[in-house]
Amino acid sequence: MSDSDWKKRLGVVYSTNPDFQYQEAAPEQEPDTLPPSKQKLIVRIDRRQRAGKQVSLIEGFVGRADDLAALAKTLKTRCGVGGTAKDGEITIQGDLRDKLVQLLQSMGYNAKRGN
Repeated sequence: MSDSDWKKRLGVVYSTNPDFQYQEAAPEQEPDTLPPSKQKLIVRIDRRQRAGKQVSLIEGFVGRADDLAALAKTLKTRCGVGGTAKDGEITIQGDLRDKLVQLLQSMGYNAKRGN
């Protein structure tokens, strides 16, 4: 690393050790996507911080972000509603818990209905 590459070292405390060499942390790798039969998904309803509107949350997905986005797109298309996939959760607009559980189980996922 060059000495002029200071932006990567922002927030690093100064060291008085003349032999100190700053090393960047290795980027975190996403876990490999588990097969659908080993996924344990929970479909629950959420109303918090959404002005009283209901959304269905699908939690427990283990895998890459692009696989999560592909699953979310499939579910949104089959339900005919909007939604998003981020932070390991899929958010589907409306209370569609029963329909989502049926769709996920037909796709081979271990899905359970929460609250």
